[in-house]
Amino acid sequence: MAVFSKILRETDTKKRLSVPIRFLRSLPPFKLGSHAVTFDATDEKGKAWTFQCSTRKRGQYPKPVLTRGWVAFVKSKKLQVGDKVMFIKRENCATATISYKVRAEKAIKIFGATFGYARI
Repeated sequence: MAVFSKILRETDTKKRLSVPIRFLRSLPPFKLGSHAVTFDATDEKGKAWTFQCSTRKRGQYPKPVLTRGWVAFVKSKKLQVGDKVMFIKRENCATATISYKVRAEKAIKIFGATFGYARI
């Protein structure tokens, strides 16, 4: 079950990934008074990536972003503006464990128009 997917913008490829507020519900709980949580996600090749999701300390809404680990993931996958990323949460009821997957997809472009995406 996909938690969310996003077509990347310039800020997403250079600094941080802005994520929807609903993504916060699928993450491990934040420690009391903390505005950040760290979690691991495994890519298609089985490599584990550690990401940090942080929220604003002040303001009307939390505005969550992935920071730590995100730029390294982008560089490793050679992601560019227009490519797509997807986060998936898996719950194993038998063992009561939760795991996360991260999938990157390159935009397939012909004459500048995107016709689909290919898994990396």
